[in-house]
Amino acid sequence: MGVTSVAERLAALVRTIPDFPRPGIQFRDITTLLLDPEGFQLAVDALADSVSGPVDLVAAIEARGFAFGGPLALRLGAGMLLIRKDGKLPGETIAEDYALEYGTDRLAMHVDACAPGKRVLIVDDLLATGGTALAAARLVERAGGTVVGARFIVDLIDLGGSDALRAAGVDSVSLLTYEGG
Repeated sequence: MGVTSVAERLAALVRTIPDFPRPGIQFRDITTLLLDPEGFQLAVDALADSVSGPVDLVAAIEARGFAFGGPLALRLGAGMLLIRKDGKLPGETIAEDYALEYGTDRLAMHVDACAPGKRVLIVDDLLATGGTALAAARLVERAGGTVVGARFIVDLIDLGGSDALRAAGVDSVSLLTYEGG
């Protein structure tokens, strides 16, 4: 039996669902990875191992980003900052609009969730165009925090999200890359 890389082991746990949510889309479903405790641990460890330098907060993006954000924050000795759809947080918030393929959406975080000077790592399950991650980065920066990077399980490289993050000065690491949308 040969040695299997981390990426190969994780890729084997991510299922592809063709034509979801519409024809021509190859949906990369990480819920199957979450069901596997060894794979889930491997993903969290690989994300943590990709981080150098101190992190004060892990900013996890709703909803699947929460699954990785909590364990990653604990592993890094950091707190967890929730980035949610607008209207979902109970306290006073700040919000950022971002572009979708058809229209816009809005992310929010508590106004007091990130103290000035905090070093923040953004985490989500999937990187496509980068709009969601860039909106999260703008929220952190508006609060006075410093974005030290962004981490993802999957990067759909043809959609340009990693390029958009790089252009914005955000270090981006993804555990798996897929061509096509």
